[in-house]
Amino acid sequence: MKTNKEITPWSWVSSLYFAEGLPYAAVTLVSLVFYQQMGLSDAETTFYTSWFYLPWVVKPLWSPFLDLIKTKRWWVLAMQMLLGAAFAGVAFTINTSYWLQGTICFFWLLTFTSATHDVGADGFYMLGLTEQQQAYFVGIRSTFYRISLIIGKGGLVALAGFLQAYMKVQLSWSLVFYGLAGLFIGLSVYHKLVLPNVERKAEHKSLSVSYLFSEFVSTFVSFFKKKQILMAIAFMLLFRLPEALLNPIGPLFLRADISKGGLALSLESFGLVNGIVGVVGLLGGGILGGLAASRDGLRKWLWPMTLAITLPNLAYVYLGFAMPKSIFLISLAVFIENAGYGFGFSAYMLFMLYFSQGEHKTSHYALCTGFMALSMMLPGLFAGALAEALGYKVFFVLVMVSCLFPFLIAKKVKIE
Repeated sequence: MKTNKEITPWSWVSSLYFAEGLPYAAVTLVSLVFYQQMGLSDAETTFYTSWFYLPWVVKPLWSPFLDLIKTKRWWVLAMQMLLGAAFAGVAFTINTSYWLQGTICFFWLLTFTSATHDVGADGFYMLGLTEQQQAYFVGIRSTFYRISLIIGKGGLVALAGFLQAYMKVQLSWSLVFYGLAGLFIGLSVYHKLVLPNVERKAEHKSLSVSYLFSEFVSTFVSFFKKKQILMAIAFMLLFRLPEALLNPIGPLFLRADISKGGLALSLESFGLVNGIVGVVGLLGGGILGGLAASRDGLRKWLWPMTLAITLPNLAYVYLGFAMPKSIFLISLAVFIENAGYGFGFSAYMLFMLYFSQGEHKTSHYALCTGFMALSMMLPGLFAGALAEALGYKVFFVLVMVSCLFPFLIAKKVKIE
């Protein structure tokens, strides 16, 4: 067994953040496509899958207490093993008579496990590396997280489509999820060998429950006493409203039959368009947004980023009315929408950082991420029902109407 000094961060940083991103992609996108293929309506699909955001909403409430139970290294290893078990549970129940109840239960287990794994992984990154190493590896960690999103949103869906040429829909998805189960069990075993033991055995119990609870209450109360708290919450809930409506419906529209107003993309084409082209656009826009804001600040870029997060939604209005068959045109539209969102989302992230400044800034930022998840969860609960009632074309027009909210909230919020 290697000592901590002999273990290089190169052996675990990339795989750790790959393991962090893949379950998120599986829960937020792959589940949408899976339930649509299994015959659920858009209303049912978006309602069930939007609830999967809940663990990320409430994660700030339980994350401070994890260290009282076990070390961050233990949480990483245990959650990866549990993720493997949860993926296996999804795979097993697909071919049963209770497939809907079973898969939803195991997806719920996936979401809570993934959210807990996020806490352990991010905490371990800070403990396992020096400040200099943290700065050096931040690009590596981001790159592999993004690679996991591309593989999750593109590769897994395309793999299911490839398998369906040789077998039934249910069996193809079972094999995909069994593959994920094996991957995460393997990652847990691998990380047990390579993650350094940087935490002392008693370190995670050095703080009492009463002290942590007192600190948590103090942090929670101070957050809601911050200046302009109501305006800040409104910003966090409404600035992404158009994207929150579009996010669950866009993939369903790309896959829906032409008779239902969709583009009827195959799973392989969908994986390319939404999972690769879309994610690359999202990441590219995010990088440009980060560079722009880091140079000139949020005050200068708030309005350009508000335009970027709203106007590119016209791409889906075009797709809904023109119904192009060209993969190039569809890919271009999806790329434009995702790139615009990625650029505009930088304003959202910067606002959370700005609002969290002061005492308890780390904990306040964690609470902001809860509102960030809530901003995606709430609109998603009824987005499918709206799309069914209005049709895709009118729904995309409604998304453009909802763009008024980001403009109104950007006008009201004060950036000092």
